[in-house]
Amino acid sequence: MSLSYGIQLPVQSQSTLYAEPWEAAAGPEDLVALARAADRAGFAYLACCDHVGVPRRLAPAMSTVWYDPVATLAHLAAVTERIRLLSHVAVVGLRHPLLSAKQYATVDHLSGGRLILGVGAGHVREEFEALGVDFERRGQVLDESIDALRAALGPEEFPEHHGKLYDFEGLGQQPRPAQQRVPVWVGGSSPAAVRRAALKGDGWLPQGDPRDRLPAQIARIRELREQAGRQEPFVVGAIPEPLYVGTPAWHVGRRTISGPPEALAESLRAYRAMGVHQIQVRFRSRSRTELVDQMTAFGAEVAPCLD
Repeated sequence: MSLSYGIQLPVQSQSTLYAEPWEAAAGPEDLVALARAADRAGFAYLACCDHVGVPRRLAPAMSTVWYDPVATLAHLAAVTERIRLLSHVAVVGLRHPLLSAKQYATVDHLSGGRLILGVGAGHVREEFEALGVDFERRGQVLDESIDALRAALGPEEFPEHHGKLYDFEGLGQQPRPAQQRVPVWVGGSSPAAVRRAALKGDGWLPQGDPRDRLPAQIARIRELREQAGRQEPFVVGAIPEPLYVGTPAWHVGRRTISGPPEALAESLRAYRAMGVHQIQVRFRSRSRTELVDQMTAFGAEVAPCLD
């Protein structure tokens, strides 16, 4: 399998961990321009995050700018042609699975089958408490939510699920997803998240694992899947260091990988050697124009050298 590349779009989430200063004044037109640039440049997917509300104690670090992933992905589906649409990650335990299924099935239907449902357990206690969901049991909630969503996003017009937390049957939902099976990628890097990805997911979305930690995590996933007899295709992801194509004329940070296209490609090929199938890239930039230029250069000059 060749090494594909996707992008978590800027603007739609503005945590101080990664947002660039120019994003604060950006808006919908910037998101559309960047989504179209990613589509043209051969990116496999564009991704949007999910937070319902950010408590005051976390707002200085996280900010409160978090676009709704369903609304954002549906909007961007209408202005792109082939790029896939990833929720990275939807905290599906905050919502009833039938509600999530209705929303994401509609996105898949409207986009012609381009949805990838990325899910995660969540980490903000106040969100769970405000919405009446047990924060301490969020792992168990996510486990059953995945099972319920598998049923509700399947081919049946009247899906059925009987579990400890959710119980439904006899309620029809149309439109159905355009895909026969909507891929579910599980986010997280804790032992529980890795196990969940291996046993319940079609892919794994690590959250900040450095390069030296990935091989052991990937080996663990393979071990768990082998023990469970799972032989279906499985997509392993990674999030590399920030990138800058070319020689920057400004300080892009000590962790940023910069230089000529082949140098970037050589660094990124190491992920494929580990067993990674897709990388989620991020570029340093001072404006939308510079980011579009970076994405375009990556697609034209770096991507052909990844394999």
